[in-house]
Amino acid sequence: MATPYTPTVHGTGVRATIQRFGGHLAGMIMPNIGAFIAWGLITALFIPTGWVPNKTLAELVGPIISTLLPVLIGYTGGRMVHAQRGAVVGAVATMGVVVGADVPMFLGAMIIGPLAALILKYVDQFTSERTRAGFEMLVDNFTAGIVGAVMAIAGALAIGPVVEKVTEVAGSGVEWLVSHSLLPIASVIIEPAKVLFLNNAINHGVLGPLGVAESVKHGKSILFMLESNPGPGLGLLIAYLLFGPRSLRPSTPAAMIIHFLGGIHEIYFPYVLMKPRLILAVIAGGASGVLTFLVTGAGLVATPSPGSIFAYMAVTPKGGWFGVIAGILIATAVSFAVAAALLGFGRANGDQADDPAQDAGTNDTAGVGDTNDTNDENRDTTGETAAESVPATKEA
Repeated sequence: MATPYTPTVHGTGVRATIQRFGGHLAGMIMPNIGAFIAWGLITALFIPTGWVPNKTLAELVGPIISTLLPVLIGYTGGRMVHAQRGAVVGAVATMGVVVGADVPMFLGAMIIGPLAALILKYVDQFTSERTRAGFEMLVDNFTAGIVGAVMAIAGALAIGPVVEKVTEVAGSGVEWLVSHSLLPIASVIIEPAKVLFLNNAINHGVLGPLGVAESVKHGKSILFMLESNPGPGLGLLIAYLLFGPRSLRPSTPAAMIIHFLGGIHEIYFPYVLMKPRLILAVIAGGASGVLTFLVTGAGLVATPSPGSIFAYMAVTPKGGWFGVIAGILIATAVSFAVAAALLGFGRANGDQADDPAQDAGTNDTAGVGDTNDTNDENRDTTGETAAESVPATKEA
């Protein structure tokens, strides 16, 4: 379905399917960006390595990331499928995957929230024609309760463990690349996994322990920098600011501050989910950054947590500033260049579809003598502008 963040995509091809799938994922995340920013601010301020460490307030960080945010995502995904009833059942079902795994269940919430709502939708269709008058509320409440309970159990026993296993497999893949000195290629696994909110599992579950062991021996480790480099995300957000859909450009400056200065990388993941092809930009940026770190012999003495530029500077060994800064800058530049190209440098990517009113106004001011009357071509027989839909064939 279309949301205010994801214009309608028409077509049945592979490109349209990918765009539609990415739109659904973004539709679950974007409405909850405020919650992500709240968590990011609390994290950046109050954790032990934050700006104003506070042990009491830092206890908010864990429950928000492990419980509240997944439940909000499941709630939103359920609402997209089956309105308020789907939202409630999606939230209940999400608690199952939260309890059934030890890692943040963003991916699990994206799966089970809409799935539970879809099941309830079919159940409602079945019962609506068979329920006697006067029993509608009773039947509706019990069907929602039963579906929510069953899906929560399924999430705890099946979906949560499966998603956690996927996380472990991704981590194992990164570990194999590290052990075979193929670090730049690791970005092919790390960056897509990050966008699916597996960044903490990869960084703290795999790269962190390996980096600590290497740091003990050599005084620094490049492994701390594979996942935490803020350059790829910054380059992507700059590209969105300059060439992205007009409706999203105003949100990117705040996202850049939260990401680059606050170190909360989750803030840019929805921007990739909205246009899945942009994963190529962050992969290219991540790989170029890692290659730069290798060439310059850069490394950190500990995990930069959170992954902000300030945390990077704080754990950079004496004399290692050049390599660290160069890797971040090159990753930013490469990610920006690739993302800008994939976005069509602005209007070439169908950007006009994001603001039909503005485009209509532009067409109205076109020259009267123009033989190609754009204003007439962009209107169908109902008087609506063609820019209100986004044909898949127009996507770059």
